[in-house]
Amino acid sequence: MTKPVTPTLDRVAGPADLREMSDRELSSVADELRAEVIEAVSQTGGHLGSSLGVVELSVAIHAVFDTPRDKLIWDVGHQCYPHKILTGRRNRMHTLRQGGGLSGFTKRSESEFDPFGAAHSSTSISAALGFTVGRDMGRPTGDAVAVIGDGSISAGMAYEAMNNAGAEGRRLFVILNDNEMSIAPPVGAMSSYLSGLADLSRIGPFGGLAAVAEGMEQLAPKPVREGARRAREMVTGLESKGTFFEELGFDYIGPIDGHDMGQLLSVLRSARTRATGPVLIHCCTVKGKGYAPAEGSADKYHGVSKFDVGTGVQAKAKANAPSYTGVFGDALTALAAEDPNIVAVTAAMPSGTGVDRMAKRFPSRVFDVGIAEQHGVTFAAGMAASGLKPFCAIYSTFLQRGYDQVVHDVALQGLPVRFAIDRAGLVGADGATHAGAFDIGYLSALPGMVVMAAADEAELVHMVATAAAHDTGPIAFRYPRGNGTGVALPERGEVLQIGKGRIIREGEGDVALLSLGTLLGECEAAATMLAGEGINATIADARFAKPLDMALITQLAETHSAVITVEQGARGGFGASVLQEMASHGLLDHGCRVRTLCLPDRFVDQAAPSEMYRDAGVDAEGIVAMVLGALQQDRKVIDFHSARSVRD
Repeated sequence: MTKPVTPTLDRVAGPADLREMSDRELSSVADELRAEVIEAVSQTGGHLGSSLGVVELSVAIHAVFDTPRDKLIWDVGHQCYPHKILTGRRNRMHTLRQGGGLSGFTKRSESEFDPFGAAHSSTSISAALGFTVGRDMGRPTGDAVAVIGDGSISAGMAYEAMNNAGAEGRRLFVILNDNEMSIAPPVGAMSSYLSGLADLSRIGPFGGLAAVAEGMEQLAPKPVREGARRAREMVTGLESKGTFFEELGFDYIGPIDGHDMGQLLSVLRSARTRATGPVLIHCCTVKGKGYAPAEGSADKYHGVSKFDVGTGVQAKAKANAPSYTGVFGDALTALAAEDPNIVAVTAAMPSGTGVDRMAKRFPSRVFDVGIAEQHGVTFAAGMAASGLKPFCAIYSTFLQRGYDQVVHDVALQGLPVRFAIDRAGLVGADGATHAGAFDIGYLSALPGMVVMAAADEAELVHMVATAAAHDTGPIAFRYPRGNGTGVALPERGEVLQIGKGRIIREGEGDVALLSLGTLLGECEAAATMLAGEGINATIADARFAKPLDMALITQLAETHSAVITVEQGARGGFGASVLQEMASHGLLDHGCRVRTLCLPDRFVDQAAPSEMYRDAGVDAEGIVAMVLGALQQDRKVIDFHSARSVRD
């Protein structure tokens, strides 16, 4: 497409340039910035709708506040593309979410304008309060400004931070970006409450006056405030009441139109000039604002692949196999049709986890708790205690947020909550913040927990059935993002024997590859490479990280010179458990060489998943190298380039 014409934006090398512009010029910057964000994301894919919703807000904040001395903290950070363009990263936007390129979120190592990294929700107010305390204790920092969405502010951590900030009474700015949309439509009482506040500013032809009166009431000198309060009552016909935020100790301003540059600048300037304590500014915005395909989409183009700007059509490759998420959703729905006690819980991710498929057939049995993983886990525990069969479907990276609840409310009580853990392993463009690297270790450490990992989509169907049938304690099964391998799906899932693995390919005693999860295909490719060098490999699918199949492991250890464990998780996971159990059973005492292949002890930056695994050394070539090392052979005997051609 033709690159947008951006004469005013071209004059902006950084936020300082915005502070030299007139309000009219700032409006022009916003218009040009919106066009540039659309063009940039069309080339890379990414979080479009959320970024379009904060274009005016991004310009206004940087024009009013003295960033980077003033600390601008974006909650989650997936709406930060306009911010990146305005803060010196414009010429690198073509690298967004690519290997070696810009992160799709805020990242401290990327820019001084990113004072706090993010990608999980509801952290901004806590961090902003931390910066505020640092300022008040003499650190060289200015004001702190947290921008948080209406979805994120529904989470418990945000309440904890506001409660603390209100009690501290320190000068702090929280901007509530209320677009009535997170990834999915918002749920819960807070969403309804915010909608009611927003409606206050839209009553009849006097909506603008109501917002002005509200602002005057909060920002004006004390003698004027009472008049402003009466003016608001006259305009709206409603008796003035303290908001929830005021009860927590915040001055509340709004709601205001987050796309009206004049109103934004006026309110932000007044707040910055007059505030002495914590202030919450309620901005109403539209996710996907200014791009019709996004505004008209059900998810407001929250996350998109590359797309045609003119039509909005996304360039998605045709899948050769169903997605793991879809397979889980269909399998769960089929079981729910047979068992009325099956229910599902998700934390603001019904489509992302696949439970939306069950919700279409059984809406009263699927519960979206919002961005509240801690509550979601304990909510599921309560349902399990009542005799229901809850499936708690949460991404691996987000389940970390509810770990204490998994320990205390589920495992300690032995409750049969079924954890469906999507996005296991490395996930690609979202990078390290969204990697499902740790769940094997942190779940396997818990007494009574059963942990499974699907090798392919057919195995996933079996594991859903196994989880549904397991009533003696908590059970989890993990699976990656993306499409399956294309294997035939069973009409009905088979209930697996707990703690029982399987042999996939029999070798002749050289090396055994013990795989957990979807790296089974990499093991098969590695075995082909090794066979070309005269090395025979047995391949086994562990299926269970806990309990381990010690009969299978013993057989492999006693009949092979080396055993290599392979997993899509961090250190301290499956391989560590295998080593510990082998040691306790005396299997390391008689010459069997054991190696564990897992993710390295570092965070792996974003790239295509295959590139990330190659960078981590967790792929077929990495397996071959580890086998050769274990067997003490010269690694140079294999030409990896020719090996890849054999594999492909």
